[in-house]
Amino acid sequence: MKEYLQSFNLLTKEEIDSFERQVTCKHLKKGEYFIREGKICKEVAFVRQGVFRSYYHSSSGEEITYCFTFSNAFLTAYSSLLSQAETAENIQALTDVELYSISRTALLKLEASSPNWVKLLKLIAEEQYIKLEKRIFILQKETAEKRYEDLLNNQPELLQLIPLNYLASYLGITQRHLSRIRKSLSN
Repeated sequence: MKEYLQSFNLLTKEEIDSFERQVTCKHLKKGEYFIREGKICKEVAFVRQGVFRSYYHSSSGEEITYCFTFSNAFLTAYSSLLSQAETAENIQALTDVELYSISRTALLKLEASSPNWVKLLKLIAEEQYIKLEKRIFILQKETAEKRYEDLLNNQPELLQLIPLNYLASYLGITQRHLSRIRKSLSN
């Protein structure tokens, strides 16, 4: 986590040390949840090791996977964290996970303590927005085959670590369609 924070070149050693004193190390087993729909998010976590899946339920009750979070990344139900309203998303561990958690209250205190924290949090939010925008564009503009090829080229770890049913949902296709795409590309 320290290396990740240092990579932005914004925080002093003292600011990073202050952050580290306020985090709590947590472990989740595969299948456990960071947050479930209907709850209010009160924390932000840094994933030290492991993989999470974020999903919501469609109007028909189907689970729609929209995001995966891997090691060395921040994790939260962002809109719920900001608004303090109930979240519509579920964030579930796909592997055993080790994470460092900081409460919303402690994060707001850090933000108030230094403009460096405001800059850092802005950069992290902007980074996440750009990823989200790219995902929306690819889902709306590209064929399922192109979306799969994009994963092969840009996020091969998804293909190794994520069960096919979640991967198909993430791509917006059925598992059967995903199998056909994989078969046609391997030939």
